[in-house]
Amino acid sequence: MCGIVGFVDKNIADKKPVIEAMMETIKHRGPNSSGELVDGDTALGFRRLSIIDINSGMQPIYNEDKSKAIIFNGEIYNYQDVRKDLKAAGHIFSTETDTEVLLHGFEEWGIEGLLKQIRGMFAFVIYDLKTGDITGARDFFGIKPLYYYNREGTFIFGSEIKSFLKEPNFKKELNKAALKPYLTFQYSAMNETFFKNVFRIPEGHYFTFKNGKLSIKKYWDMKFKENHLSFEETVKIIDESLRDSVKEHEISDVPVGSLLSSGVDSSYVTAILKPQHTYSIDFDTSTYEEGTAAKLLADKLGLENTRGIVTKEEAVKSLPLIQWYMDEPDANPSCVPLYFLTKLASRDVTVILSGEGADELFAGYANYGFHSHSKAVRVIAEDLKKLPKGVKYKLAHGLKKMPNFPGRLHLYESTAKAEEFFIGQAKIFTEKEAADLVKPEFEKSRSVKDIVMRSYNKVSDYDDEVKKMQYLDFHQFMTNDILLKADRMSMANSMELRVPFLDKEVAKVASGVPTKYLLNSKDSKYALRVAAERALPEEWAKREKLGFPVPIRDWIRTKEVYEDFRKLFASDFAAEFFDQDAILKMLDGCYKGENDDRRKVWAIYTFLIWYKVFFIENGKKPDVDPQVVIPETEKA
Repeated sequence: MCGIVGFVDKNIADKKPVIEAMMETIKHRGPNSSGELVDGDTALGFRRLSIIDINSGMQPIYNEDKSKAIIFNGEIYNYQDVRKDLKAAGHIFSTETDTEVLLHGFEEWGIEGLLKQIRGMFAFVIYDLKTGDITGARDFFGIKPLYYYNREGTFIFGSEIKSFLKEPNFKKELNKAALKPYLTFQYSAMNETFFKNVFRIPEGHYFTFKNGKLSIKKYWDMKFKENHLSFEETVKIIDESLRDSVKEHEISDVPVGSLLSSGVDSSYVTAILKPQHTYSIDFDTSTYEEGTAAKLLADKLGLENTRGIVTKEEAVKSLPLIQWYMDEPDANPSCVPLYFLTKLASRDVTVILSGEGADELFAGYANYGFHSHSKAVRVIAEDLKKLPKGVKYKLAHGLKKMPNFPGRLHLYESTAKAEEFFIGQAKIFTEKEAADLVKPEFEKSRSVKDIVMRSYNKVSDYDDEVKKMQYLDFHQFMTNDILLKADRMSMANSMELRVPFLDKEVAKVASGVPTKYLLNSKDSKYALRVAAERALPEEWAKREKLGFPVPIRDWIRTKEVYEDFRKLFASDFAAEFFDQDAILKMLDGCYKGENDDRRKVWAIYTFLIWYKVFFIENGKKPDVDPQVVIPETEKA
């Protein structure tokens, strides 16, 4: 796992100190070593976290005649098989790395042919020293990040935006259009980031930069198409595909552990992997607690479990640092425990496996139509789903207008068009609330509908509303929030986080599972839970999803945290963005227990912290080192 940076800029005479400064900014992604290439107008930089071929895997890596070079962030899990094919075709290898497999594969098959061959997570860039052409790609799911800036003769690319700040011709400017959608989605929701003219290479896309022109092309997408297998056959292939994926994700020359919560996803992965080390995190409050259940499972499986405790003081102290690592504001509170969890794990291991992606692939979210705990309501909803579309939609419109009653939301979302009510898992402010809260210069932005319809339009021919919602989350919430924080929080602690559910072969299986096997009167993610019983005790396979609960309401209601928030909300620069009276009133009500606007308050606070770090303090890394506590009773 590594960090990559690079630029093409004819207006910089001495490129070496610039690329070195960019590399230093992302040293946390690769503390073991660094490498660079400066050639004409182009400079490439690399920071290495050694995982495979520790002794000889330094990048950039060159092909046989040194006409091409590659820098690469990620892991290719089937690289040994691909390597055999390339050796048989006559390619000569100088290392044992998966990186070199990518380079020779590009020579042999071209970019599209290479991408069809590989299985893994990646962001890589290949430079042709003869032509000056640059080709790069981002993995199928967006596990690894890749950004670019292309303005006025300056082309910059890299793993993290903060490295761009060191390029003298990069113009740092706030993207005013990003704020309003962020308040609704809780994350940066568009391809253009919070830094104006800085874009993401989308997941499943590759790019070419040739003769000063950039082109970006899609090479892969998730396509849901139900198969005709029985339920028993479905459970069998889910279990087989995940076991195969976990086996592939084990490949490493350094110790591998796993993150363990009380939920089924990480528990299933852990039960298959059976690593020596597992890790869990809790807060110093009784409001939420997962560590005891995780320790219980680890004991049942005969595994070592290390549980850390995050205090309120350390959590709040960490927020500026977390937002610095994130690059863009992200109001998902689970960034906090994930930062501390990977910090805890970094004491013993360099690679960790986790359960991200299972909910999107196997319909695990309540918002897909699983709100009610009433079995009767679930059975009714299951029957209503079988009605003709026109009848279902008419019924949904009626349910929407009715006074509330137990199960109404469950029944409505089981019968309505996805496009009418679903914008993804995170919804903080309504679009109107966000528009009323921001100052006029931030109101002009893409609408929420416009943002989500770019995904919905691609699946307009789907008859299954749940599949539509899965597709939207796959390209919005998962890529721009879930996977982004997984990458950033693990890399902040120089850890490689791998996600076995997000594997090409597992996705192929998941794409064919009928919705009735996933979301029904019995449970959400039902077929996956039954498959998990092949590795887990039954009670674990059926555990309710908690999703990294964080006690932000408890924190805001303490005097010291409230005063910290209020100081920021009352600042001069906060008044540049928001109706200051409105945000202070919201915060005061939350502190006094008059409202439960904690998520709204948290989203505003997160943005202000991020802005302060990058635009007032000019991207300087906060000088704090938050600590995670291991209870005395649990120390070895």
